[in-house]
Amino acid sequence: MRNASMHQLKIATVLLCAISGATTSSVWAQQAAPAPAAKPAAAAPAPVKGFTPPASSSGQTIDSIAVVVNDDVITRNEVAARIKSVEQRMKAQNIPLPDPADLRRQLLERMIVERAQMQLAKEMGVRVDDLTLDRAIGRIAEQQKMTVQELRNQMEKEGTPFATFREEIRDEIIMQRLREHEVDAKIQISDSEVDNFLEAEKAAASEQVELNLAQILVRIPENSSPEQIAARRARAEEVSRQLRTGADFAKMAATYSDASDALSGGDIGWRQSDRLPPLFTEQLLKLKPGQITPIIKSNTGFHILKLVDRRSAAEAQAVAAVQQTHARHILLKVTPTLSAAEAKRKLLELKERLDNKAAKFEDLARLFSNDGSAAKGGDLGWLYPGDTVPEFETAMNALKPGEVSQPIESSFGFHLIEVLERKSDDVSKEKKRAAARNALRERKLEEATENWAREVRDRAYVEFRADDQ
Repeated sequence: MRNASMHQLKIATVLLCAISGATTSSVWAQQAAPAPAAKPAAAAPAPVKGFTPPASSSGQTIDSIAVVVNDDVITRNEVAARIKSVEQRMKAQNIPLPDPADLRRQLLERMIVERAQMQLAKEMGVRVDDLTLDRAIGRIAEQQKMTVQELRNQMEKEGTPFATFREEIRDEIIMQRLREHEVDAKIQISDSEVDNFLEAEKAAASEQVELNLAQILVRIPENSSPEQIAARRARAEEVSRQLRTGADFAKMAATYSDASDALSGGDIGWRQSDRLPPLFTEQLLKLKPGQITPIIKSNTGFHILKLVDRRSAAEAQAVAAVQQTHARHILLKVTPTLSAAEAKRKLLELKERLDNKAAKFEDLARLFSNDGSAAKGGDLGWLYPGDTVPEFETAMNALKPGEVSQPIESSFGFHLIEVLERKSDDVSKEKKRAAARNALRERKLEEATENWAREVRDRAYVEFRADDQ
C-alpha cells in the first residue's frame, strides 16, 4: 500500500471527486457568462502565448514546441516526461511495451485531448482552490495508509516533484468536474426506458452474467468521408488478423486502440451484461473466456472486444432482500474558523463523554452538529446501501448496534456515527426504479463521454511542429 503508483493515486482522486458532487456546483462561478465560441478547425491559430525557448549558454535549444493546441503548447520535454512515466507503469503492470513511435503517438494524442479539455474548463470558470486540493491529497494519503509527508517523500523518491504531483491532481479534479457538468448532467433517462429495462431484467433474470472485458477501438473521426471510414476499417481488420494469428491483445491495444484505456492493455473490467450496448452483448455471449469478437461497428468506431472471463450474476430472485441501517450522527464541518484537526479533536472529546455516559448522543447532536438532522438528535432514519457517501457507509457498516465510531472524515466534514438497529427489507418499487435508472445512465455514460471528448478534440486547432522547429 505504501508504494502506491501515480496511476493508483489518480484513480483514488477521481473516486474521491465523484463522491464530492455536493460541492461541485460552487465552482461554476462564471457559468452565467456565455463561454467563448469554440475555434473552428479551419481558423488560423492564435499566437502562442508566453512560450520562448529558454536561452542556453552553449547555444543549444533546451526545449521546443511539439504541438500547438489552440493558444497553448505541448513541449517536447513534456512529451518525454509522460513517455517515461507511462513506460514505468506499463513495466510495473507487466504490459508489453508497444513500438516507441506508436507509444509516442498514443501519448501525444492523449495530451492534446487533455490540453483541449483543460482550456475548455478554464473558459467555463472551473477551478479547484488550494484548500480543496489539500483535502483531496490528505484523503489520498489516508487511503494509502500514509501521512501527507510520507506521500510527499514517496512521490519524490519515485522522481516526481511534489509540486508537480499536486498540479496533476488539481488537473484531474478539474477535468472530472468538467465532465460531470458537460456529460453527466446532460444524460436523460425517460420513464419508458426504465419500464422497458425492468421488464427485460425480469425476463432475463435467470440468465444474467457479468463479463470481464478488454477492448480495442479504432475510432472514426467526425464527418469522415467514405474513404476515411474504409481506411479505418482496414486498420481494424489488420488488428483483427494479427490477433487471430496469436498477437498479444494488451500490446495490440496499447499500439492501435484509440480508447482512453489503450495504455492499460484495453482493460475495461467487469461489466454486467445488461449494462452493455446490445450489439456488444450479442457477440460477447457467444464467446468463451479468452476469445475475441468479430469487428463491431458503432457510432464511435470499430470495436474488437476480448472476453477475459465471465461469472454468474448473483441475482436470481425477482425481489432482493437488502440490509437497512438505522443510524444517527454528529457532523462538524471544516470552516475557516474550525480546522480539520480541531474538528477531529472536538469529536474525540464528545465520544469520550458518550463512552463515560456523561451525555446523551441526541443532546450532543442538537448542541454541536452542523447537519440538518441536528434538530432530530442527529437521527438519519433508515438507510439503504448507497444512501450515504462511501466513507460514511464503510464506517457505519463496521459498527454493531449501540456502538459509536471514531471520528470519520468524508467530503462533508467529520462525523461521529452511532448505529441504532438493523433490519432486512425488500427493495421498494422506488429503489428498484432508481437502480434501473442508474444502470441505464451507466450504459449511456461511457459512450457519451467518449463522444464529448472527441468533439472537444475535433474543435481544437492542433498544429504539429517538425523536429527541427
